[in-house]
Amino acid sequence: MRSIWKGSIAFGLVNVPVKVYSATEQHDIRFHQVHAKDGGRIKYDRICQECGKSVQFADIDKAYDSPDGERVILTDDDFDKLPAAEKHEIPVLEFVPTEQIDPILYDKSYFLEPDSASPKAYVLLRETLEETERTALVHFTLRQKTRLAALRVRENVLVIQTLLWPDEVRAAEFPSLEDAPSARPQEVKMATSLVESMSSEFDPTEYTDDYQIELRKLIDETLANGGEKVIHTETEKDDDGEDAEVVDLVAALQRSVEAAGKNAKSGSATSAPAKKAPAKKAAAKKAPAKKAAAKKSTPAKSADSTADEAKGA
Repeated sequence: MRSIWKGSIAFGLVNVPVKVYSATEQHDIRFHQVHAKDGGRIKYDRICQECGKSVQFADIDKAYDSPDGERVILTDDDFDKLPAAEKHEIPVLEFVPTEQIDPILYDKSYFLEPDSASPKAYVLLRETLEETERTALVHFTLRQKTRLAALRVRENVLVIQTLLWPDEVRAAEFPSLEDAPSARPQEVKMATSLVESMSSEFDPTEYTDDYQIELRKLIDETLANGGEKVIHTETEKDDDGEDAEVVDLVAALQRSVEAAGKNAKSGSATSAPAKKAPAKKAAAKKAPAKKAAAKKSTPAKSADSTADEAKGA
């Protein structure tokens, strides 16, 4: 892992230097759009609707359109004037009982590593949180955005989980539930009996993302067979730095796929569970993950996929 941020936790008068790492990663296979006729890469250009010219990313500002149709344009200088927490400090606001934090509020997770010659302050905070069975609420600023976050312990490592603001959670108000009849005692008893018969200790390693596994097999088999769907492309040099980075990324992905294909042939390819990705234009439905020991995986159906084209905002 590579550190994405350095700073310190302000724990009263105690300062805890830390490095921050992303705690999660996605293993979903990413696709990009191509011309169905010749396999050419589809690229997008930022065109100004007023002058019709292509606009460089450095010349783009952010705008807000009000409900009345008025537009406000803000520059980087405007955003710099907004209040934000110290970029390299994680101040502890208070300590709360862990069970009082609704899991729906949890967002992105980050590991914290001690960043000093002596990790004594880090260990002190970690053991204090474990002893008191409390979670620290902190302010965490990353990529110029300040979030409320929960600081807790996981497997002897301090973890920060950013929290959604209360108004970001929608109210669960469904009229259809207001007049719903209550379950009868006999029904509850039978349902409880079913739950008990299906109960076990949670082990996430028992579950696999069958869709991603079969999709990887499909790609590897296609590459190995060298069929009509495989197109050998040459990396083109682009004057636009951002587009060039995307091309380099695609080239690296192509090499990774080829390496994975070779491993699959030798029987050494391994697959790790991956987070479910929402299909945007899929013609085939994604099957839910099953326990690995349940039954053999069914080959995934072929589906058209669209790329996640990132647009600078």
